[in-house]
Amino acid sequence: MPDPRRHLGETGERLAAEHLSRLGFRILDRNYRTRWGELDIVAADRRRIVFCEVKCRIATADGRDPLESLHAAKRAQVRRMAARWLVERAHPTVAELRFDAIGVTLSARGELLRLDHLEAAF
Repeated sequence: MPDPRRHLGETGERLAAEHLSRLGFRILDRNYRTRWGELDIVAADRRRIVFCEVKCRIATADGRDPLESLHAAKRAQVRRMAARWLVERAHPTVAELRFDAIGVTLSARGELLRLDHLEAAF
């Protein structure tokens, strides 16, 4: 039986990648694995590389924001993973590195209710 949390995460990441593509970003990497965890999305435009953490949740009665779980330890983990990505991957020369967060809220039936993109979130 498939893991529903994994499916939820994959759906959120797909929607986030589509959103970034619509904004003109090229997706360089998805689900990049390191010993510290996994970078959800690495994207770039002509000026910057963006390391994007995606949080996806099913809407609840209390209206919890998916980005509430982006705590200090997670931000530090994403920065470590980004440093590893920069060492291991050939990448274009850019003027800026940025860390974004995208929160995706879905209905119980899997329909997109909300997508919040925080640029330079950390």
